[in-house]
Amino acid sequence: MLMGEHAVLQGEVALVCAVDARIEVTLQPRSDRQVHIDSSLCQYQADLDKLTPQPALSFVLAAVLAYRKQLPSGFDLIIESGFSSTVGLGSSAAVTAAMVVALEHFAAIESTPLERFHSGLRIIHSVQEGRGSGADLAASLTGGIVCFSPSPLLIEPLQCPDGLILSLFYSGYKMKTPEVLRYVEARWQQEPQLLQQLYRIMGETSLAAAQALKAADLTTLGRLMHVYQGLMDALGVNDATLAKMLAELRQDPAVLGAKISGSGLGDCVLTLGTSTPKSLPVFIQFSISPADQGAVLLQQD
Repeated sequence: MLMGEHAVLQGEVALVCAVDARIEVTLQPRSDRQVHIDSSLCQYQADLDKLTPQPALSFVLAAVLAYRKQLPSGFDLIIESGFSSTVGLGSSAAVTAAMVVALEHFAAIESTPLERFHSGLRIIHSVQEGRGSGADLAASLTGGIVCFSPSPLLIEPLQCPDGLILSLFYSGYKMKTPEVLRYVEARWQQEPQLLQQLYRIMGETSLAAAQALKAADLTTLGRLMHVYQGLMDALGVNDATLAKMLAELRQDPAVLGAKISGSGLGDCVLTLGTSTPKSLPVFIQFSISPADQGAVLLQQD
């Protein structure tokens, strides 16, 4: 997430970027009804018609369940990831996008990009009890930087300006997004109207950031990142570790903007521009670039 965390769940605009680290799923049809899954998270085996739960593969199995009636047979599935699932880079949305593309091809289903988005969002909602805006799914399917709104639905690819350099700094821990959302709800239960106004300002900030991207105005984009971070502070999702990271990163003149990326209370800090801060371990830094493509099908004979 470049901009729009939390507010996008309330229907506001967000900016989301598909990064150039990929999840690859390889599906090989079987002659029986067995499903075998080979993943770094776990090994799985079950009958296609009697799938058993496995929390580590919840999004994968939810996708299989969604298409089960249309699949011609069982299959072997290999899942390989170019990044760790412990870092909040949208791995759940990425693997859901990959599964939708793979399973629709296996079932000979022809669909539009918009239909694939809605199918993937139903899968995500089935796992997350109806939660999830679909912003990360839209980016995973489309690629690049996307201006996204859940209602009315908007999936607008944006041109990546020259000189856009993004880096992520992992705090070393993260709180699961549903837990952060429950924390925010409890914190603001006495001021619901004020909270809605805060979300509205967040959305307006994201819209301004989208205009800055379209104009290739990175200085304004960086300033708006600081504005949005102030709104995240007001929301209550900053903590001492993230605040220290932000303060140090902003001291570097090469950093035009720095903010929390994701739901907060852990996970990552995003910078516009690159930095090597002295007191932050180098191994927690990830240089990222927008992916040229979203989910793609590569057929093998």
